[in-house]
Amino acid sequence: MKQQVLVLYLATSALDSPVVGWARYDGTGRTRPTTGDGDEPPYDSGVAALRDGWRLFQAAQLIPPYPGHEYGTSFLKHEFFFEKLAD
Repeated sequence: MKQQVLVLYLATSALDSPVVGWARYDGTGRTRPTTGDGDEPPYDSGVAALRDGWRLFQAAQLIPPYPGHEYGTSFLKHEFFFEKLAD
């Protein structure tokens, strides 16, 4: 069995919120996805990925913003890791 990984960055910490960024990695070697290889996210939400058989194995910690930096820009903080196992 080989692992495929899907990283979804969501608009909020809720799994049913819209996808705002993503990355894919394929341990099977069948595909070679790269950053920016598509304009449309692979799923509309984290729940949609779950419905398609992806297993959630890590969600981002909910860390409150530092006082005074509530509207600052930085990394995408609502990061969810999914996996599928394939032959």
